[in-house]
Amino acid sequence: MLKQTMPCVLVIDDEAILCKRLKTALEKMGCNVETFVDGSEALKRIEERCFDIVVIDLKIGKVDGMQILETIKQKKPNTEVIIITGFATAGVAKEALKKGASEFISKPFWLKDLYNAISRLTKKTQKRELLVT
Repeated sequence: MLKQTMPCVLVIDDEAILCKRLKTALEKMGCNVETFVDGSEALKRIEERCFDIVVIDLKIGKVDGMQILETIKQKKPNTEVIIITGFATAGVAKEALKKGASEFISKPFWLKDLYNAISRLTKKTQKRELLVT
């Protein structure tokens, strides 16, 4: 059985209240969480630190979440990305998955949906690390 270590998660959403709620909820789950309401600042932080999972809203002020997704996958290809958006369409979901997103969740969403996605991705990451070692 895999040793369950909780992931480092970065949440990027321009709604500060959502960032605060997700940080609290994910920390209760055992995750190490950082949040950003500014996409540009989040990208700087991604340069400084490795995150296991990044949760990105597609609409983040001046920076497009799809651009952040592309940047993460170019610079940190093993980072798992969960897209959350209130503007979900089949086309947007297909584009995000094609660009490397691991999960796509429509807003509003249940916390258990995010928990389940993080749990799946954590197991995937741990299996990959086991294969490397």
